[in-house]
Amino acid sequence: QVQLAESGGGLVQAGGSLRLSCAASGRTFSRYAMGWFRVAPGKEREFVAAIGWTISRTSYYADPVKGRFTISRDNAKNMVYLQMDSLKPEDTAVYYCAATTEYASGPYYYSYDYNYWGQGTQVTVSS
Repeated sequence: QVQLAESGGGLVQAGGSLRLSCAASGRTFSRYAMGWFRVAPGKEREFVAAIGWTISRTSYYADPVKGRFTISRDNAKNMVYLQMDSLKPEDTAVYYCAATTEYASGPYYYSYDYNYWGQGTQVTVSS
């Protein structure tokens, strides 16, 4: 069982930056691929970014955030991060951290790839 807790959301002006953090419980965090999804007002949940569990830590990004967002993980601290730069009003959403099952194969683009979800953190980008 994995429990996830996001933090770091807030209000930021367009062009600004935020770093989201996700703290995970459990002693086997390194075995899970981790992802970020978001739900914008009136829209369905969409994939944002993911990072694999292997030593290469392959990362994956949705097209709208490529070049602006960076996902990373610190297995020693059971943490995963989403650095968001050059934010746009269309990035406004609730952002969710998610974890797959142990040793899951990528590329982790879909909600059904994930077994565990956090409660979400609000990100609002003003124009």
